[in-house]
Amino acid sequence: MTRTLPRNPVGSHVPVAGGLASVGLAYARELDAETVQVFVANPRGWATPAGDPRQDEEFRTYCAERGVPAYVHAPYLINFGSHTEATVDRSVDSMRHSLRRARAIGALGVVVHTGSATGGRNRSVALAQVRERMLPLLDELTHDDDPFLLLESTAGQGSSLCSRAEDFGPYFAALDSHPKLGVCLDTCHIFAAGHDLAGPGGARRTLDELVATVGEGRLKLIHANDSKEGVGAFKDRHANIGAGHIGEEPFRALLAHPATADVPLVIETPGGKQGHMDDVALLKKLRG
Repeated sequence: MTRTLPRNPVGSHVPVAGGLASVGLAYARELDAETVQVFVANPRGWATPAGDPRQDEEFRTYCAERGVPAYVHAPYLINFGSHTEATVDRSVDSMRHSLRRARAIGALGVVVHTGSATGGRNRSVALAQVRERMLPLLDELTHDDDPFLLLESTAGQGSSLCSRAEDFGPYFAALDSHPKLGVCLDTCHIFAAGHDLAGPGGARRTLDELVATVGEGRLKLIHANDSKEGVGAFKDRHANIGAGHIGEEPFRALLAHPATADVPLVIETPGGKQGHMDDVALLKKLRG
C-alpha cells in the first residue's frame, strides 16, 4: 500500500553495485530513506550498460508501492558545452541512456550537471550548442512516465555555464523552458558559487531568486549537502549536515520555504552509512 509522504521526503544517494534493488534498496531501508537517487552507469565513464530486468522491476515496484520518489544521477563527464565534438556526441548518448533507464526503473527525474564552455569558447556559443544537442533529447520525452531532466548548477569552477541562480535563466531560455525541464538545487554548489545560505535570510533570498528566474514549480529536487569551504570558494567539497559552513538553520529555512513544498531532499554527504543515517535523521528533525 502506498504510504502518505511527508512534505519533503528525505533520503540519500545509494550504492547499487551488485544490484539496483538488492543492494540499493537494502541500503535505503537501513537509512529509513523516503527517497533515493542512483547511478545507472559508471558516473566517471561513457559506458551505457543495459539494466537487469528483474532488478529493474523489483526496484520500480518497491518505489511505486511505497511511494518512494526515485531519481537517477547522470554521469559526471557529460558536457554539452564542450568544444570537443567527441565529448558532445558521447554526452548525447550518455544522456539518452540515463533518461531511458530512468523510465525503465520508474524514476521521476534525471539529474545532469550543467557543464562548462571549454576551449576558451564564448558562453553564448556554448549555450547555442546546448540548445542544438540537448533540446532534441527533451523532445523525445513524450510518454506520461518519462522523467524530468533536472539541471544541477556547479560550484562555479572554471568556465561554468550555470553556477548562480540567475544563470538558470539563459540555460532555460536556450532550451525554450521545455515542460520536461526542471532544477536540482545543490546547497553546497550554490553556496560555493556565492549565495550565502548561512547569512540572515540567505536561504529564503536564494530560493526567491531561483523562482523569479525559472518560474514556480520548476524546483523538483534538492541535493542537501553542507560545505567544507566558505561561501564563494568555488569549491565542490561536501560536508555532513551541520558540520560545514552552511550549518543547520539554513536547511530548516529551506524546508519551510513555499518553493520547496513536496520537493524531496537527497544527501550526498561523506561519512559512509553511519554519516548518511545521521544526516537523514537530522534533516527529518529539521523539517519538524
